[in-house]
Amino acid sequence: MSPYRNLEEYNMEITDEIKEKFSSVIDEIGEDKNREGLLKTPERAAKAMLFLTQGYKQSAEEILQGAMFRENYDDMVIIKDIELYSLCEHHMLPFFGKAHVAYIPDGHIVGLSKIPRIVDVFARRLQVQERLTHDILECINNTLKPKGVAVVIEASHMCMMMRGVQKQNSVTTTSGFRGQFEKIETRNEFLKLISSDLS
Repeated sequence: MSPYRNLEEYNMEITDEIKEKFSSVIDEIGEDKNREGLLKTPERAAKAMLFLTQGYKQSAEEILQGAMFRENYDDMVIIKDIELYSLCEHHMLPFFGKAHVAYIPDGHIVGLSKIPRIVDVFARRLQVQERLTHDILECINNTLKPKGVAVVIEASHMCMMMRGVQKQNSVTTTSGFRGQFEKIETRNEFLKLISSDLS
């Protein structure tokens, strides 16, 4: 299976099974699943869920391996403000925000578009932000084997904003560092660069 596959065609057997479960949920909450506005909702919801969890069928490692190039460059490479959308595994509600990723090459660089791709692969699974940060960090560190990797994620969680404490303006920040980014001066340079507007 291609690591780049986007889920635009759906396995109808699986889709139908999930569709029936969404139909039952609509029934159980007291709605009329047969009214006009809800007739196709179970199928739409099933396809949406399959799309939002397609990361289980993709390999972030293969994506990186397919775009690694030998290059004698050993300064920091930063891809910042990568949009991300994921589903919290505790309530299956969305969380969304941005990721900032940096690495220091050690003989190999990777095509720049592949970093956002691997963010998407791990985000499109049931997640917690802490594990998402770790998954991205370890994938780059273990596959590209750079001199250092840094990942910072800033996200808003609908489980906090719509239910529970209902804090609409809260943002959660998680971070992870490996190799040279464990040195305070390198880490500070990275944090300063992702905070600045260079335009």
